[in-house]
Amino acid sequence: MSPAPRRLVVPFTKMNGAGNDFVVLDNRWFHFSPDELGALAERVCPRRVGVGADGLLALEDGVDEAHFRMRYRNADGSLATMCGNGARCLARFAARAGLGDRDGDTTKLVFDTDGGRYRATVPTDGDVTLDVPPPRDFARAEVAGEPDLWQIWTGTEHAVRFVPDATAEDVHATGGRIRHDGAFAPAGTNVNFVEVVADDAVVARTFEKGVEAETLACGTGAVASALAARLAGRLSSDRVAVRMPGGTLHVGFRLDGGDVTDVTLAGPAEVVYEGTLEL
Repeated sequence: MSPAPRRLVVPFTKMNGAGNDFVVLDNRWFHFSPDELGALAERVCPRRVGVGADGLLALEDGVDEAHFRMRYRNADGSLATMCGNGARCLARFAARAGLGDRDGDTTKLVFDTDGGRYRATVPTDGDVTLDVPPPRDFARAEVAGEPDLWQIWTGTEHAVRFVPDATAEDVHATGGRIRHDGAFAPAGTNVNFVEVVADDAVVARTFEKGVEAETLACGTGAVASALAARLAGRLSSDRVAVRMPGGTLHVGFRLDGGDVTDVTLAGPAEVVYEGTLEL
């Protein structure tokens, strides 16, 4: 009788940024292909029957002065060009692995994503700050029955719907409808429900494509919400606290005429636990 085939044992780290949670792998050792990462995300991200996460992050070797490359797959296995909270979590993971330029209690990292090159500042303790490329394509979104809907690219596609009370919104139903509207074809869009509560603060809830549900926080959504509120003239501060169900993220930027520069996203990036997967 031949022995049973040996299964591959893969270490992983469970992390979260303001409740936006991820399964994190060091793919420098396993070299899973993008398609294999997508299949793995479909397997491990479902809650109750898997590890449970909003998406899967993989750290890979960097090129051209980048300390690493980030691969990200949504919970349904689809490609996400960028994930702000995921990037901050992976930056902390990379710093813990000894990557980056260390200066005292802070590590500086440069890394590539499917949405471009990013930089992160990772303290030993405290919030991780991400330097974000300028947004693009800010405009009103032409969706029937939505007079106050805006679109903006902050590493991935986002719609921003300004509402009087974010807590009262049916994020699943309305977000799902807008996410699939033909105005955003073929890629679709994430949908943020944003209530401006002060000149430097908003409350935001996000329906994320690829998860197909509301998440506790969304980093690129926080950036989209803050910038859309500023560009639409609903607040005047260039430092905005974005209060999401899982916690508060902080967005900073400079607005010079119509140009947005020096965009940053700061917030928690925490290790929850470490484990292994048998594949």
